[in-house]
Formats: sequence, C-alpha cells, structure tokens
Amino acid sequence: MPDNSMADDRPLYERDPDAWQAYLAEGNAKQARKRVGADVLIRNEQGEVLLVNPRYKPDWDLPGGMAEANEPPHQAAERELREELGIHLQVGRLLVVDWVAPHGPWDDSLMFIFDGGTLVGDEMTALRLADDELLAYTFSPLDATETLLRPYVWQRLTYAFDGAATGRCRYLLNGVQATP
Repeated sequence: MPDNSMADDRPLYERDPDAWQAYLAEGNAKQARKRVGADVLIRNEQGEVLLVNPRYKPDWDLPGGMAEANEPPHQAAERELREELGIHLQVGRLLVVDWVAPHGPWDDSLMFIFDGGTLVGDEMTALRLADDELLAYTFSPLDATETLLRPYVWQRLTYAFDGAATGRCRYLLNGVQATP
C-alpha cells in the first residue's frame, strides 16, 4: 500500500507551474471568446445625449466602439472617444452590461456603457469629427433618441440614463433587464 503521508496537497499551480500553464493554454484555445463593445453616455448642460452617425451603420449610435484584443472595456471607450471625436475623457462608472445573443453572422457579445458625465466649456469646443468613421455628431433630448437609434440601442440607453441618475448598474440580456 502506498504511503500517502507525504502527499503534496499544494494546488497544481504551485506543485507544477508548467503543467498549470499548459492547462490554462488548453482552456484558452478551446473556450469561447466574446466580442466586447464599449460605449459612453455623454450629456451636455441641457441634459441632451451625445449621439454619433457612423458611416458604416444605418442608424445613429452612442459614441464608443469595439475593444481591441486584450483591451479593457473602459480603455476601449476612452480610445474610441479620442480617435473619433478628438476628446480626452476619463470615463466614469459602469452603467450597463448587455449580453447580446448571436445574430446574423455575429457571435454573441458583451456591450458596456460607461458614464461620460456632462461636457462643458472647453470640453464642448474640443468635440470634433477626428476621423472618417463618423459622418456627424449631435446632442439630442433623450425622448427624441428613440427615432434615431436601433431599438436595442435605445433600450440600452434608457437603462444607462436611469443608471446615471440612480447610481445603479444594469445587467441586460438583449437590451432587456435580466433577473439573475
């Protein structure tokens, strides 16, 4: 009978670091990967919402975009604001996380909306079309955004607007409040 009194009870990552790294690499190669988008809720002093009109989409959208490989969502949002609108803004609290089911040729994704606060003074004058991805930008009253945005983006925006006012972060499934 083997003597188990000398058994090494340490976790695998301590007993055999190379085996642990191989285990992680195998999981990384086989597990699903998600696309991540990060948008920003930005308002002006009148409480209107900043919208952008992308060249590559049929409708208006919130400012932001897709995260690059290994880029945190909040940094993706800040980078997109710099690249597309020329503003250097540190985003605030997370307002919404929306899991979007596969649709058309796209796999599922996670969409984040961060609070960008209210632009005033120099921040407003710094706002400009900084690259050719956008045709225009505008500030719109919340109730008028419903006709400009795709329905699920508008739904996400309403939850984000509420989250900015109440301090609550919302978890959505396809734009609808989830009840985990």
